[in-house]
Amino acid sequence: MPIPPLKQQFAELIALPSVSCTQAALDLPNRPLIERLAGWLADLGFACEIQDIAPGKCNLLATYGSGPGGLVLAGHSDTVPFDAALWRSDPLLLAERDDRWYGLGSCDMKGFFPLIVEAVKPLLEQPFRQPLLILATCDEESSMSGARALAAAGRPLGRAAVIGEPTGLKPIRLHKGVMMERIDIQGRSGHSSDPSLGNSALEAMHEAIGALLALRTQWQREFRNPLFNVPQPTLNLGCIHGGDNPNRICGRCALEFDLRPLPGMDPEQLRAAIRGTLQPLAERRGVRLDYAPLFPGVPPFEQAAGGELVRLAERLTGHRAEAVAFGTEAPYLQQLGCETLILGPGDIACAHQPDEYLELARIEPTVRLLRQLIGHYCLDPVPDPVGSVDVLA
Repeated sequence: MPIPPLKQQFAELIALPSVSCTQAALDLPNRPLIERLAGWLADLGFACEIQDIAPGKCNLLATYGSGPGGLVLAGHSDTVPFDAALWRSDPLLLAERDDRWYGLGSCDMKGFFPLIVEAVKPLLEQPFRQPLLILATCDEESSMSGARALAAAGRPLGRAAVIGEPTGLKPIRLHKGVMMERIDIQGRSGHSSDPSLGNSALEAMHEAIGALLALRTQWQREFRNPLFNVPQPTLNLGCIHGGDNPNRICGRCALEFDLRPLPGMDPEQLRAAIRGTLQPLAERRGVRLDYAPLFPGVPPFEQAAGGELVRLAERLTGHRAEAVAFGTEAPYLQQLGCETLILGPGDIACAHQPDEYLELARIEPTVRLLRQLIGHYCLDPVPDPVGSVDVLA
């Protein structure tokens, strides 16, 4: 079956909904999209392996060439949920206006895969001295279960990996970690006219919040990285729920918070510090306190500034490698031995919101950059850029 032109590839992937969400009613399988992408790559001669992660959820690992080393071009196949009524056009139908392609996943980040296909097609008649691997994962937007499963399996991939998250074609070599945590405090309800009749979970939580903010102050004194726009670790008190009526002593209270550690901060050590602070508080107040992560968390990521991939990407893009606050799958690919970088054509400012888009002006530079990266890691000798891109095809 012939591979469709670039614009049609965008349209076909966007039309296949692949929302991942912690709310089961909104969560969707990604297998139809993975099978469509695998079909295109198989027609180009890639060996395609679909890895089942959960019912309806899978990764794709497509390989061209053989041997150790090589380049991994990676991305996630899922999107966040969407509010169709807030879009100017159907989010599942590719729309072109204002020199942009609009559609759910056009930027973050289904659109990266057709650009890889466009980049690699003219190169396949040349001998590959090292393999090219194309990785599409599931559930990055919710649990990162696809990338976690790869890391847990421990199977080496390539010596370099580029993740096409939206960075405006600027290389990113650092990002903060993402920790989302929950505290549950069980006290004892009672009539508000007599405090001795109960044990307020809300008052205990007030003290727990003070302890968390004190830890935040301590960590922000101890850790700082000027490469980030917000150079300290952050801790955000996201939501709190407790009690049911003004004239009842609050019997139960729950707090959920977000912690963004810098590279060099160990999430498990941070959790140990939180537990060590909260447990004496619970004992002193006579309440039951449970503390646990809402999901395992994404570790902070840092790739050394002097590495081959970072220096190559800086030379090819003309931009110095930077840092971002959002999390990616980079730590998991790094765990598999890949020198890893985040570099893609979209803009994070339009991700996760209505009217997500990709600038048409980014298409040809992205395809040219991908060809140069493939040439450097997989081909011998390194070719000049091959051909141009007809974005209207």
